[in-house]
Amino acid sequence: MIYFLDTADVAAIARLSDLYPVAGVTTNPTLIAREKRPFSDILKDIRAVIGDGAMLHVQVTGKDADTMVAEARKLADFVGAGFHPKVPVTAEGIKAIRRLSGLGFHVTATAIVTAQQALMAAVAGAAFTAPYVNRLDMIGGDGVKVVADIVHLFRVHALPTRLLTASFKNVQQVHDIAMAGAHSATLPPDILEALIRHPLTDSGVAGFAADWAAAYGEGSTTLDLI
Repeated sequence: MIYFLDTADVAAIARLSDLYPVAGVTTNPTLIAREKRPFSDILKDIRAVIGDGAMLHVQVTGKDADTMVAEARKLADFVGAGFHPKVPVTAEGIKAIRRLSGLGFHVTATAIVTAQQALMAAVAGAAFTAPYVNRLDMIGGDGVKVVADIVHLFRVHALPTRLLTASFKNVQQVHDIAMAGAHSATLPPDILEALIRHPLTDSGVAGFAADWAAAYGEGSTTLDLI
């Protein structure tokens, strides 16, 4: 499993990438707009935090393939190594994915809600497909089933495209897509942190600390005793 942070909050990216095995960052127009800062400054700051070469997925905003391709080229020059253009799976988006993959870009096909959209994007040359899990669940769909179907289709047709699953509201959804065989997940900061939280872990660690303090003194560590 490859973990990404799905945010444009630079402070959160800095804090969490220091703690967790995060391979990169994904953004979208909504996350960028939420920061209320110049677009170029946000990208510069994210790159400075995650380092040169770490994966940074940035979504194009044009509606036609020519504009999407032009955006991807300019963003690649600006962002540098590790840039992945995110392209929605509209008809023009599929056209752009075909062209960009032919130019050597590692495209992330986004806004996917069906297995057939993912298959089309993969055949067009996408490196990643980003199916939305919770958005489907919220309207009575089954996001995990769609992910499982995509995993199966890619395996049956021997496609190298990987899944970058997105849109999560709870840990169970992340667990279920991992069990279904998804290659990666991009997570909001709160969900990433929630993956390792459990009250039994907290109480166990607190118990160890109390027993140690009673025997060797509050605040002491093994460094003090060897």
